[in-house]
Amino acid sequence: MADVTHLRAAGVSLVLDFSGGTLPRVRHWGADLGELTSAELDAVLLAQAPHPIGFSVDGPVDVAVLPEQSAGWLGTPGIIGNRAGRDFSTAFRVVSVDGSGVRAVDEAAGLGLELVVELTPSGLVRQRATLTNTGSTDFTVDAVNLTLPVPPQAVEILDFTGRWTRERSPQRTQWTHGLRVRENRTGRTGYDSAYLFAAGTAGFGNRSGEIWAVHTAWSGNHRTFAERTYHSVSLLGSGELLLSGEVVLGPGESYTSPWQYASYGHGLDEVSARFHRHLRARPSHPSSPRPVVVNTWEAVYFDHDLDRLKALADAAAAVGAERFVLDDGWFGSRRDDRRGLGDWYVSDEAWPDGLGPLTDHVTGLGLQFGIWVEPEMVNPDSELARAHPDWLMAAGDRLPRTARHQQVLDLARPEAFAHILERLDALLTEYPVSYLKWDHNRDLVDAGHRPTGRAGVHGQTLAVYRLLDELRRRHPGVEIESCSSGGARVDLEVLERTDRVWVSDCIDALERQSMQRWTNALIPLELMGTHVGAGASHTTHRQHPIDFRAGTALFGHFGIEWDLTAASEAELERLRSWVALYKELRPLLHTGVAVHGDHPDPAIQVHGVVAEDGADAVFAIVAVATSQLYPPGPVRLPGLPDDRTYHVRPLAPGDVPDGNADNWGVRLPWWRDGVTLPGRVLTTAGVQAPVQHPERLVLLRATAV
Repeated sequence: MADVTHLRAAGVSLVLDFSGGTLPRVRHWGADLGELTSAELDAVLLAQAPHPIGFSVDGPVDVAVLPEQSAGWLGTPGIIGNRAGRDFSTAFRVVSVDGSGVRAVDEAAGLGLELVVELTPSGLVRQRATLTNTGSTDFTVDAVNLTLPVPPQAVEILDFTGRWTRERSPQRTQWTHGLRVRENRTGRTGYDSAYLFAAGTAGFGNRSGEIWAVHTAWSGNHRTFAERTYHSVSLLGSGELLLSGEVVLGPGESYTSPWQYASYGHGLDEVSARFHRHLRARPSHPSSPRPVVVNTWEAVYFDHDLDRLKALADAAAAVGAERFVLDDGWFGSRRDDRRGLGDWYVSDEAWPDGLGPLTDHVTGLGLQFGIWVEPEMVNPDSELARAHPDWLMAAGDRLPRTARHQQVLDLARPEAFAHILERLDALLTEYPVSYLKWDHNRDLVDAGHRPTGRAGVHGQTLAVYRLLDELRRRHPGVEIESCSSGGARVDLEVLERTDRVWVSDCIDALERQSMQRWTNALIPLELMGTHVGAGASHTTHRQHPIDFRAGTALFGHFGIEWDLTAASEAELERLRSWVALYKELRPLLHTGVAVHGDHPDPAIQVHGVVAEDGADAVFAIVAVATSQLYPPGPVRLPGLPDDRTYHVRPLAPGDVPDGNADNWGVRLPWWRDGVTLPGRVLTTAGVQAPVQHPERLVLLRATAV
C-alpha cells in the first residue's frame, strides 16, 4: 500500500499517512492542495512533521484518526475498554488498505479493527470504526472515538444548545487548551446536543472564515469534543456515548461506531452546502415535489369528530393543500395524553366506523392521508402495559419515573418488536396511509433491558432503526417524518430512514427564523417541516400577521397547522397566495443552495436560495427587531455569481409588509420596477432595504438576464 494517500473532491483535500504500518494519520484536511506527485506528498509529510521535543515519549507523537496511547498520545483515547482490566491500551497494526477500508489487528489485545475513511463527492469526510473481539474472553467497550485534526488557525467553536420549543440555539466559545465536551445522555439525538460542532478562524461567519465541522450521525447517546494540547495538537472528535456495561463483546462479536461526518468550508454556507449535496445525492432522497401538508394537531388536538375533520379537510383542499395528517388521538382510549399510548387499534369510541369514512373523504378530495404514531412509548394506563408490564424498559425491578405520563417500550425485546411491527404493518395495509408522523416524546431515563436491567439505549436505538427499515421495506411508498417532542431527533442517521424532520413544536414565526436557520446548517430545506400556525402562537402566545408566518414557513417543507375552518375569508385568500408561491418556488427552494448574509445590523437578517446554475434566486429580508438605523442601509444579496446580471424585484405576496400596499415602508425608488445589476454588485454593494415594522419580512426575486 502507498504510504500517503491524497483524496480530493469538491475543493477539499484529505491527506492520509499510512507509513510505519500504524493507523492512518490525517496530515491535511481542508482546502484543496491541487494535484501532487508522490514526491510532493512525501514533502508534505516532511514539512508537517513536528519538532521532536516536549512529547510524552521520545520523538514526535502521531495522532491517528483513532488515537492510541501506545503512540504516546495522552489525550482522549480512540478506544476505551478492557478485558477484565487488561488490554486497556491498544497498538494496532494495519494489515491491508482497500480503497476507503483499512483493516488492522492487535494480536496481543485480541482485537481486530476495520476503519472506513472516505471523502464523498460533495467534499465531506466520512468515517466509522468496527471493533471485533478476536480473543477468547469478553471485551468491554466503553467508547470508540474518531477524530480529525484541525489547524491552529481555528480559534473559535460554534455548537448548539436548546430545549423544547427552542431547538438548536447557537453558542460560541474560544478554543483554548484543554477539552471541550458536549455529551448527550437523553437516549435520543436531543435538544441540548452539539448537532453541528464547528471550529473556525476568528469571527467566522456565514460567508467568511475557514471552518471545520463534525456531526455524529446517531439517534441515541453521543459525545462530541474539541481537544487542544500544548503539543500543538487540535482535534475534533465524536462517538457514541455508551453507558456503563452497555456493550460487552463476546468472542467473535463486533461493535460498529456511528458514522462521523465532517465538513470543511469558507463560511458556514459552504460547510452546510456539502451536507446538503451529499443528502440530495442519495438514492433514497425524496424526489417528488414536497406536498403542502395540513396537520390537525393545533386545529383540533384530541377532539376527533368526523364532521369537524371533514370540514377541515375541505378547507385544506380549498387553499391548495396536498397532504392531510391526522394527529394524536385516533387509537385506543387516547382521549388525552395520559392513556392509551401503545394500543395501536383504531378507537371504537372516537371512530365507530373506523377511519375509512375520513380517509375516503380525504383521498376523495385528492389529498394524501397521513397519521401520527409514537411506537417507542407506552402509557402505563394502556392495554399493552397491563398485558406486558415486563416489556417496559427499566434498570432492574424499579420502573423509571414517568415523563409525559409515558414509559419506554423495549423494542430490543423480540416479542415487543414483533407486536409493534405487526400493528403498524396492519394499519398501513388497511388504510391508504402515505405518511407517518413518527413521534418520540420522552427522554430515556433508567432505560434498561429486563430482566437483567442492563443499560439499553444502544440496543433500543438499533431496534428503532430495524423497525423503520422493515416498515419501509414492506411499505416503500410511505414517507416518514422524524418528530421527537418537536425537533429532538434530527441527525443524519435517522434521516437514512425518514423523509423529513419536524423542526420544533414551536411554530411562532419569530422563533422559527432562528431554529430553521440553524436546522438548515446541517440539512436541506426540503427535509425541514415548516408550518403556518394560527395568528396567536400555541406555544408563545405571540401574534403575527399571516405574511410573516407564511413567509417564514416558505423556506422548508411548507405546511399548515391551523384551524382553517375558523379563519376569515381574507386570511384564506392570502394563504392561498402563499401556497401558490410555495408550489411555484419549491423546485428552486428544494434543489438550490441555501445562503445567509452576514448583515451588521442584528435587527435585520437576510437569507435565501440560489439555483445551482445561478439562474434564479429568492431572498427574504427579515426584521426580527427594531433597528437603530432609520431607514436601514443596504443589504447584500449573498451567493449570486459575479459574472451574471440579475433583475431584482419584490416578489408577491411577500412584496409589501403587513400586506398593505400603501405602507410607507415600501416606498423605495427601486421597489416598483426592480433594478438590474451584475451579481458582483448585488453581493458587495447590495440594495436598499425597506423600512419594516419588527417581526415582518419581504421577499425579493433575482433572475439572471
